[in-house]
Amino acid sequence: MDSRSNQVALVVEDSAVQRAHMVALVQSLQFGTVLEARDGVDALRVLDNYGKNQVYLVLTDLDMPGMDGIELIRHLGEHQLAENVIVTSARDPRLLEVIENMGSSDGRLHLLGTMLKPVALEDLTAMLKRVDQIKHAGMVAPDHVSFTLQELETALEQNQFTPYFQPKVAIASGVVNGVETLARWQHPIHGVLAPFHFIPSIEGTLLMAPFTLAIIDQALRQLNTWRRLGHYAITVSINLSAETLADSDFIGRVDALVNSHGAAPESLIWEVTETMVMSHLSECLANLARLRLKGYGLAMDDYGIGYSSMQQLSRCPFTELKIDRAFVYGAAERPNRRAILASSIEVGHRLGITTVAEGVESLLDWNVLQELSCDVAQGYLIAKPMPADEFPNWIRENRLRLRSLAASGASKRLHRPERSRTVGWQ
Repeated sequence: MDSRSNQVALVVEDSAVQRAHMVALVQSLQFGTVLEARDGVDALRVLDNYGKNQVYLVLTDLDMPGMDGIELIRHLGEHQLAENVIVTSARDPRLLEVIENMGSSDGRLHLLGTMLKPVALEDLTAMLKRVDQIKHAGMVAPDHVSFTLQELETALEQNQFTPYFQPKVAIASGVVNGVETLARWQHPIHGVLAPFHFIPSIEGTLLMAPFTLAIIDQALRQLNTWRRLGHYAITVSINLSAETLADSDFIGRVDALVNSHGAAPESLIWEVTETMVMSHLSECLANLARLRLKGYGLAMDDYGIGYSSMQQLSRCPFTELKIDRAFVYGAAERPNRRAILASSIEVGHRLGITTVAEGVESLLDWNVLQELSCDVAQGYLIAKPMPADEFPNWIRENRLRLRSLAASGASKRLHRPERSRTVGWQ
């Protein structure tokens, strides 16, 4: 974790007792300077008096007299007074969901997350640790960096785009049964860059098809390498964009590429989002059916955040349902998230579809997934995305830990009645 001795934090809380508690938590994390304020108005005054560069972290309550946390967040974003924000509250958890959506829709505000009161040291530590992990995984680059189409084309020609792989684990057994392929750019100046730095510039251009084929080709090579090492049960999931999924010629090229590597279609799972399917509905539905007829697996990604997910599930031959991290992360503490998570898992089971929970980052959330009989988990609790050559060693080093995670809920499952399941289109 990065040293915090040079970082400044501000705690905003109208309750003197709660404020002292949170100041003590932040101080225990070795922040160099910890400021405090009673409400939003006082916070802006403190920041104005501090008069230096933006503070690293603002930890603010939501419900305060004077200026509440929502208004404070708006000011912090507009005037770029803080690098990161964490919101706390003892009110209805759904209010915190609103705040998280505010943060995700405003590029000026980096909302790390929200926490229910009383704030615990381990929760605060985990939230800050996740930011450090993302940074060291190549998820952060200077905001002003942008790339021309020519730069992206050169990067593709020089094989600078490479796949990273994030393991997927069977919750009941702890066995690694697959990986998701995630593109990275090995940039000669900026280092390893995550997809959000370059995918938006590639989508909708003539580079999308060759970029996707290059990632698929490398993923298939790794699949063959892992199988030679004895990892025969591993499946590889790969994302398809809207324009590639809607292109019947591209689907044929993908199938030919898979055959050239001698890979079984059953070892490949193509991931698509509901929004993607809706953007080219008839073409996407036809090509999804073609892919399924050839024996490939199909996953609906980011399930739960679209407006007609249930309708898409009913008419598309999906074999895997990937539940968005928005309903997984924090489900142990948020009844509303747990309710949607439970409903999604139940829908998948009734359709005979494998359920995959994304964004599993805490043991508490893993335990909830066990209780709800989710099939597969993926997230930082298991592993961050990694280069292909690290994967075999990671399996060896983590086999016992993953089995221990699975065993933690075994006794509960022994007393759970058998779940009835209907047969879906698989």
